[in-house]
Amino acid sequence: MRVIGRTWWANLVAYGHAAAIVAGLSFVTAPAQAAFELPPGEKITHAAVVARAIPDKEAYELYDPKIGKNFDLKKFWMRADFRTRYEIRNNTCFGSAMVGNAACNSPNGGTTANGQQGKANESFGLQKARLGFGYDISPDVNFYMELIYSAVWGGNGSQGTPLNDNQRTNSGSTVSGFGNGGVLGVRAGYMLIRNFAGIENLSVKAGRQYIVFGSHSIFGAFDWSNTGFSFDGIMLQYSTKAWDSNVGWFRTSESDLAQGSPLGALTTNIPVAGSSNPTLNNGSANTDSDVFIFYNQIKSVPGFVIEPYYILYSNRYNSGDNRNQGLGTPKHSNQTRHMVGNRIELRKDNFDGYNETIYQFGQMGDTDGLNATQNGYGNSKNLHISAWATRTWIGYTHYEWDWKPRLAFNFDYASGDGRANCTIGGNTDCKTANTFENLWGTNHIHMGYMDTIAWKNMMKPSINLQFRPTKDDHIEIWATNLNLANTKDNWYRAAQGVYVFSKTNNTTRHIGNELDIIWTRFFMDGKLSFQAGYGHLFAGAYIQENLGTKADQDWAYAQLWVNF
Repeated sequence: MRVIGRTWWANLVAYGHAAAIVAGLSFVTAPAQAAFELPPGEKITHAAVVARAIPDKEAYELYDPKIGKNFDLKKFWMRADFRTRYEIRNNTCFGSAMVGNAACNSPNGGTTANGQQGKANESFGLQKARLGFGYDISPDVNFYMELIYSAVWGGNGSQGTPLNDNQRTNSGSTVSGFGNGGVLGVRAGYMLIRNFAGIENLSVKAGRQYIVFGSHSIFGAFDWSNTGFSFDGIMLQYSTKAWDSNVGWFRTSESDLAQGSPLGALTTNIPVAGSSNPTLNNGSANTDSDVFIFYNQIKSVPGFVIEPYYILYSNRYNSGDNRNQGLGTPKHSNQTRHMVGNRIELRKDNFDGYNETIYQFGQMGDTDGLNATQNGYGNSKNLHISAWATRTWIGYTHYEWDWKPRLAFNFDYASGDGRANCTIGGNTDCKTANTFENLWGTNHIHMGYMDTIAWKNMMKPSINLQFRPTKDDHIEIWATNLNLANTKDNWYRAAQGVYVFSKTNNTTRHIGNELDIIWTRFFMDGKLSFQAGYGHLFAGAYIQENLGTKADQDWAYAQLWVNF
């Protein structure tokens, strides 16, 4: 009887289990209406939430689901581009050797020049290919995915390791930007929803995406680099004929998940190594960095575009995680930085011009300075931020002439801080962190084509001449006078890291004079272009004063770029 009873219970459990499986499948497939006894003309309207939260997906069969039956080739589109460029640069450190992290000297806590005489020449090729896939699910819903291949050849670093961009290879790194040595990455992957939730003119873009505002000063595509910038997050835009508003949140560094670098170029965030990096305290849900954006464009004033904005950069890493180049370290850890800015642009007849001015304020922490150690600040934000920058361009284009010549004048300024090196040598009285933070701007189009300076602790006037001898040829001549804003702060190159550490008693600010000549030839209605450029930087007194060497720098490149 016991055996019979156990068999009966086993059969009952088996039948119950089978019934549960059938019932479970009924929740992940379309309800079989005919299987239930319902009143005539009625149907089930309160079924369980759509399986796996995928709306309007075909039913999930037991074995092989029918994939792709919703795909419409007419809604599918592609874009692609390929670029190859060869660059050479002589005297990268103006007669000195590069010592690491793309700097030409070590942190200078003394009063004498500390460059090491030697050569720092570079010669290498770059190539990148981008392939984008788009699908318009409806006029208001779009899906986009862009893959990117980025590599270097002919350099003197180790192939396949991330390049801290600006294409430096003699510091032991080469092009990639995707973390852990990969050369294939995802530049973009998002869905765009227009008229979201039935609200006309409201759009939502969620996922990895580009962020480009204004003249690329703070957020730019940076397509000159071999990877460019992209961001993981969400952006809302409300657009009308009179004005646009953009509100976004983006995670720029994630500590508690092992993944590739969220940003393509300029690996200026903390390495995203998850629990394998002991300096990150084995990862934490609160040890990350984010950027919040509120950017507006007013279009209702005739002849003008006015763009007021607010940006918050919140970096919650520990004070010692990213601070090796002093308080001017790009994306210095443990900081809360508020930015209030405005950009105004005018275009009327032959004249054009714009001004962008930004003020930054907040707090930053640094545990390793003598001041912080003596006072026991620990991981608190003991430094006050008060920084600002301004950029002005004024141009005149003579459209009446066939060559369409344009003459423009420019002035850029970004604040520095005489205590920038207080945590790594020199002045130990750390109270402020007033070096302007350049964020993710495209410096290549603003700071001189040789990429020798960032929009931080700098002051430069420049003059620019452009003309088109034929409809397919474009020539540009650009002369720039480079200076430091604060002589006790450092010289930062376009990649935003330190180029030369200043002496504690440095009083010279003139870096040098740069001359650039660029020729572009377009083919196939602009789908193919060839570009060649040459730049020469005449070394100024600052270089001699802080490195002890004073050789001029030459730079040249040639590139082909095709897109469709």
